[in-house]
Amino acid sequence: MVPAGALRFLRLQLYSRTAAGLAGAMERAVVRCVPAEPKLILSFVVSDGSARNLQRDREEPLGRALARIAVHAAKGWAKAAKKGRKGPASGEELLLPAVRLFSRDGEAVADDVPNTDAWQDGAVLQIGDTTYRVERNPPMLTELHLPRSLLAGFPVCPKLATEFTTPHHCLFRWFCERPPSADGAQPTWVDVEGGNQQVFVPSNVHVGQRLKLHCTPHDGLQRYGVPREVESTGPVEAGPGACTFDARHLYTRRLAPTGSLRTVSYNVLADTYAQTEFSRTVLFPYCAPYALELDYRQSLLHKELAGYHADLVCLQEVDQAVFTDSLGPALEAFGLKGLFKIKEKQREGLATFYRQAKLQLLSQHDLTFSQALQEDPLHRELQDKLATYPVVQEKVLQRSSVLQVSVLQSTNEPSRMICVANTHLYWHPKGGNIRLIQAAVALSHIRHVACELYPGIPIIFCGDFNSTPSTGLYHFVSSGSIDEHHEDWVSNGEEEKCSMSLTHPFKLQSACGEPAYTNYVGGFHGCLDYIFIDAHALEVEQVIPLPSHEEVTTHQALPSVSHPSDHIALICDLKWK
Repeated sequence: MVPAGALRFLRLQLYSRTAAGLAGAMERAVVRCVPAEPKLILSFVVSDGSARNLQRDREEPLGRALARIAVHAAKGWAKAAKKGRKGPASGEELLLPAVRLFSRDGEAVADDVPNTDAWQDGAVLQIGDTTYRVERNPPMLTELHLPRSLLAGFPVCPKLATEFTTPHHCLFRWFCERPPSADGAQPTWVDVEGGNQQVFVPSNVHVGQRLKLHCTPHDGLQRYGVPREVESTGPVEAGPGACTFDARHLYTRRLAPTGSLRTVSYNVLADTYAQTEFSRTVLFPYCAPYALELDYRQSLLHKELAGYHADLVCLQEVDQAVFTDSLGPALEAFGLKGLFKIKEKQREGLATFYRQAKLQLLSQHDLTFSQALQEDPLHRELQDKLATYPVVQEKVLQRSSVLQVSVLQSTNEPSRMICVANTHLYWHPKGGNIRLIQAAVALSHIRHVACELYPGIPIIFCGDFNSTPSTGLYHFVSSGSIDEHHEDWVSNGEEEKCSMSLTHPFKLQSACGEPAYTNYVGGFHGCLDYIFIDAHALEVEQVIPLPSHEEVTTHQALPSVSHPSDHIALICDLKWK
């Protein structure tokens, strides 16, 4: 079976018809050889112009590979002869060309040398009268796509995958399509001003025009790979006008200063939930169907998050495919590195991004609540208490909720570290008792990280807690304790009563206070999201105002054509005391 990486490589080599960037008239022979795969792939173009891709065992003697190359070259000559191209005359006996491989210093490589040692970067392959420069593992593009939704004023973030390099080092050129000047003429592609970055923001002048991206893989030093181009399937369309986050961007035009951390917590509405018949007809019937489409919402989300210039971004309800293909690459282009934790039973999870110029990752300590309760001795006492309430215990263990915990270090002041936690607790309105158990597990785990593994580091605890300020969950997190008589222990009736006292050692406060709502849909609005901070070590410099009620309700409720989620992002600037 051919490895997935090899298949991507074979597809890529169909584009390998030119030798751009190589000295002289040499063709290129590209070799892909990675330790994890037993075969290497050799790709080159023969006389008829077709690309040949040979898979050979890494340990095979070179002589056998050269013999096979001779056969492929002879077949190419035969096809060229039939087409009237250069090669043996039609009817003449076809002879195998002489094939040799020379090292960079001009010495012939012996036939008994293993392929993995023979095919080195800079070697020269001679096939008859044609010479090829060998490029071993050059930087390459394995995937390049443009989103379907292109909106004027909103960033276009290509889906880009590379091998032997990173997208950061690639070279980009954006073009817009000009209509033909006469009937029957072909449209032309024109360079766009400022179109040399990975992310391009079309303007109103591009409305009605398609876009094209030309990307050349580069290793950041001297090596260039085979360039690829991709054209958009449709034209740039006009944007939706004023968005709910436009006024908020006025407060976040610049990065937070050194010593401060701009922090965002945001439930971005997973596509797996937005694209259901129930969502379209019951949850969000007021939202235009096109505004629930993933590409459209991603366009809005990319602009919204980029404009906050955040140092920390904690997201909930992130589809796994969205993180990999869209959100992760887009935010990385804006300087943010992403971490992902999926829910085991869903296709969505949590994502934490941090600004690489300001922070570096020291360690990750993610968990699934149900698994931690069952397996981690840290939660043995809580598990023993829970076991006396088997109905509630079963419900808790059935949940797939997760906790993401990342320890980050300042790049400017290495003595400053921070523990960033991100979660999305159980959603059911009557699940207050379940959420209390989940919060107890979370805070016990955070205590282990912030008090034992990294003693004394401050914490930031973000998430969609699915709890308003009047609930037991909010009281527990912000006060440090909850007693066994709190009404939330019977949130789902006496038959599911679960009573116990809980405590945690932190002094946590809601950095953004208690907004009237952070979730606004047709049938509900309330404050469910928080950025809890360690009040002993951190202080709030600035809270970015939420959109006005008029902005939120312009299109009745959320999501809408001007807002990508049913939640509203919380944003604040924090600094160490």
